[in-house]
Amino acid sequence: MNILQINSSARSSGSESTRTADAIVAKLRAADPSAVVTRRDLATEPHPAIDEAALGALFTPADQRTAEQAARVALDDALIAQVQAADVIVIGAPMYNFGVTVQLKSWFDAIARAGVTFSYTATGPVGLLTNKKVYVTFARGGFYKGTPNDLQTQHLRNFLGFLGMTDVTFVYSEGLGMGPEAVAKAQAQADADINAVLV
Repeated sequence: MNILQINSSARSSGSESTRTADAIVAKLRAADPSAVVTRRDLATEPHPAIDEAALGALFTPADQRTAEQAARVALDDALIAQVQAADVIVIGAPMYNFGVTVQLKSWFDAIARAGVTFSYTATGPVGLLTNKKVYVTFARGGFYKGTPNDLQTQHLRNFLGFLGMTDVTFVYSEGLGMGPEAVAKAQAQADADINAVLV
């Protein structure tokens, strides 16, 4: 089993979304000690955001790209290859201003490529990243699950499904901005939820 862990918190340490993602990976490895884990920390190894130069490179035929354009596309190619090789993907996704972090958005933009990870057909888009299990761990200062302000859950469900990843489990740590007791309660609930979905 190949496990890809994506940590998207801006914090390189002390992140709850990373803690819970680590816990899921630990449970997966306990069940399958031969599992191979690839970790990508987008705080310490950020991926460049899409800009005009990146778009120019992506929309230039491969045999016509400059060396700089080829190098830029290769950065995205490396992330796509990691996702394609993964059987299980674990994403740590803290909530920043009701959405995902800019680090995670840049990773999303890199792995969504027409003809590679999804294709357009006469009946609509079809995701090409199939047969993968995805776990997403959310960390939030307040309580948003099940409310209109939970913009993250549907966004990730839509995006991952668009790429063909429809088997997604969400784990929530909420109320983290409400004091030490709330943090302890949130962590205990997240741990219990992880134990429930990964027996």
